[in-house]
Amino acid sequence: MSQSRKLRLGAFLMASGHHAAAWRHPASQADAGLNIAHYRELAQTAERGKFDMVFVADSPGAGLKAEPEALSRSSQGAKFEPVTLWAALSQVTSHVGFVATASTTYEDPYTLARKFASLDWISGGRAAWNVVTTGADVAANFGLDRHPDHALRYERAEEFLAVTKALWDTYEDDAFVRDKESGIYVDPDKVHSVEFAGAHFNVRGLLNVGRPPQGYPVIVQAGASEAGRDLAARTSEVIFTANLTLEDAQEFYADVKSRLPRFGRAPEQLLIMPGIFPVLGGTEAEAQANYEEIQSLVHPDTAWNILTRHYQGADLSAYSLDDRAPPLPVETNGNKSRLKLVTDYVEREQPTLRELYRTLATARGHRVFVGTPEQTADAIQLWFEQGAADGFNIMPPILPTGLTDFIDQVVPILQRRGLFRTEYEGTTLRENLGLERPANSYALVADAAREDAA
Repeated sequence: MSQSRKLRLGAFLMASGHHAAAWRHPASQADAGLNIAHYRELAQTAERGKFDMVFVADSPGAGLKAEPEALSRSSQGAKFEPVTLWAALSQVTSHVGFVATASTTYEDPYTLARKFASLDWISGGRAAWNVVTTGADVAANFGLDRHPDHALRYERAEEFLAVTKALWDTYEDDAFVRDKESGIYVDPDKVHSVEFAGAHFNVRGLLNVGRPPQGYPVIVQAGASEAGRDLAARTSEVIFTANLTLEDAQEFYADVKSRLPRFGRAPEQLLIMPGIFPVLGGTEAEAQANYEEIQSLVHPDTAWNILTRHYQGADLSAYSLDDRAPPLPVETNGNKSRLKLVTDYVEREQPTLRELYRTLATARGHRVFVGTPEQTADAIQLWFEQGAADGFNIMPPILPTGLTDFIDQVVPILQRRGLFRTEYEGTTLRENLGLERPANSYALVADAAREDAA
């Protein structure tokens, strides 16, 4: 392994924790979704651990009202909008980056560009946008008759990104003169109006925010379908992915990295970070006991709701939890990569429905690792060194203790092995991730014209 290559770590925060029953655990913060003090503690803990970033998943809508049994036991119904949350928490941190999820299907490029440019300025260059096409059908929340098809959502996403980047380039980096003596505030030659006409968007005009400190906020993506892999290779700088086995992770890593040259990109310009759900214990037996404790908190109604969500349109009423899991649906207009991951697991492991819901209740298809801090560090190092990952999105089962325990017990081991930083490299997220700051597209054209003229 190159000594210059360092592990990247993100904290994937899910209110009370990633386990489906996390809010019931004695160590969890039950009201976490709407508790700003809780998130403040988590962001500051992640920064103490020298993490690159903190991240929250998000959907632009909650869909229609769930069945009473499912609704009554879910802790996911109330949570902060992420850009608003991160703008607040950027004021009590100085280095950790903030990844906010926003939808290209249910948002508008102009307002999104403005929000994320503002977040980058407010945070001092620590913003990142997790670009999602939204798998869940929330069309009714927006007065739409139906959820757009998967292929159409990705077509729109590519155009959405192009428009947004053009808007971020409205002002060149040195456009604002602010010369009090001359009275010149902005150089008009360095202000560029967007004139975009596409299949999905027609946008004309200027963004009313200066170019973000990072040029563009870091572009993150989580899709792993064929369309998702191509979009990532063309536009993304970080991928959050879900892989259950080393072999699957290596295949995904090699495949996506191999696509980069087609778009004029080098392997180091895209960081791949699988999720990992670590259950720690001082001994293997203690870690296993901690795992069983949290699994015991899953109510039967919650178990069946987890299964029903994955078997959409199927009748499970004739099954018991101890029956072998039947094949999953072969098609979805939702999250195709997650359906494939769970389908592969069912075909490979032949689990019972009980075993399936226990797997999904933890990390929803991401890797679960139960063991000591040393064993957890070993597992992370293996994937990092064997062409499966550039880093990991840590998914604590319970919050806040799961993040604190990982930082206090696992991070020091990774640091002693020379795998992870002991101090931040810079002040922006791009600097800490080792990613280049993109040049302004209009300035590049102007520079090329000057060179041709010379």
